[in-house]
Amino acid sequence: MPKPPPPPPEPATSKAPRSAVVPQGRKQRLLQLGLAVGEMAASAAANGLQAWARGERPSLSQLMLSPDNAGRLAERLSQMRGAAMKLGQLMSMDGQGVLPPQFAALMGGLRDQAHAMPPEQLAELLTDQYGADWPQRFRHLSLQPMAAASIGQVHRAETHAGQVLALKIQYPGVRASIASDVDNLALLARTPGLLPAGLDITPLLARVRAQLEQETDYAAEARAASLYRRRLGRDPLLSVPAVRRAHCTALILATDFAPGMPVDQLVKLGLSQALRDRVATALCRLVMRELFVLRLVQTDPNFGNYLYDNPSGRVWLLDFGATEAVDPARAEQLRSLASALRDDDPLRLRAAARQLGYVTESDPPAQAEGVLAMLQLAGEPFRHRGPYDFAASGLSKRAFERVRDQFFGDGFARTPPADLVFVQRKIVGTFLMCARLQARVDVGAVFSEPL
Repeated sequence: MPKPPPPPPEPATSKAPRSAVVPQGRKQRLLQLGLAVGEMAASAAANGLQAWARGERPSLSQLMLSPDNAGRLAERLSQMRGAAMKLGQLMSMDGQGVLPPQFAALMGGLRDQAHAMPPEQLAELLTDQYGADWPQRFRHLSLQPMAAASIGQVHRAETHAGQVLALKIQYPGVRASIASDVDNLALLARTPGLLPAGLDITPLLARVRAQLEQETDYAAEARAASLYRRRLGRDPLLSVPAVRRAHCTALILATDFAPGMPVDQLVKLGLSQALRDRVATALCRLVMRELFVLRLVQTDPNFGNYLYDNPSGRVWLLDFGATEAVDPARAEQLRSLASALRDDDPLRLRAAARQLGYVTESDPPAQAEGVLAMLQLAGEPFRHRGPYDFAASGLSKRAFERVRDQFFGDGFARTPPADLVFVQRKIVGTFLMCARLQARVDVGAVFSEPL
């Protein structure tokens, strides 16, 4: 089939997205990672020599995880997109993971700042998915993406009937590259100083690979979004856009267009404390409903997946590729853990942690006590009586420092239970949103509410 002509140019905007062809094939993608590792190692060596000349003795992890190296790695991952970039996001947890703050902040910026596809590659993909007459399918389709992330980019479209849609268009070759990306990143993880020596990340990478295969299955995401929308039902604040299957394909997911801004913008725009508290409380309550009522958790708590629409006062919930069904027995174990944290009961906390697999009989005592201490710290909002001030508490910073100290010390010989990694990410990510909103939430009361 001859290549389609390139689409007409979009009108100029104030901030055009960066574009780069998505590299395909294991060799091309491994080359990108190899270049990143080489650049990081060269920078670490140069900075190390300078530090030694000044009489300093930085550790290898300090040299490898420098802000300059974060920029280099983030740029490479942004160009690669796909599983490689997604794992970079998971490493960062938006600045609150196991990485130094400057490094994690830059990596966290990957969540919606990927390179976009060039117009020619986008046109080829649209032709492949909709046919050569795709320009006639819509009254208008904006060729400049509203967002470009790890798996795909989002475009606004309007049908001839006047229906406004959001088209999530998957990058070509992303699904086929998952296995090789995960294998390549397992090699990257062995780079000295990047992760603690002796830490076995094999179970975590296997879980991440399964999650990424799910996220790139747009038919599965369409089913998950529709199921979540039905189970959520009518809510006074939260909404889920409807899937429009007539415009869905294997690589395009079409939903109603959801207006609004990412919820983390509410502070910048000066919206009231009461409104921010209301939104944050609703998002905390949503986590409880997902675990204990819906039995369905959207496990990707990126700020861009929660849009606040000021005219209607509603929050739109987006992106259900990372949706997980919750095993009822596992949910009850999590309820026991939260109850122990709320009641400040060390014996019940230890029992719940063992049930969940955070602590095992074979763990060295120092590791077990360190994990329990981290859980105790993370449960601070549950124990607090009355509204918990997430911004004033400094919880994120204190939790990061504790995790970092234990992670890069001798405290971790394994990763957390693989089946809880993404559920845990949702809970932590929701608390991070509360902090970004500078919100005050009575978390204990929310947990104790009848659902």
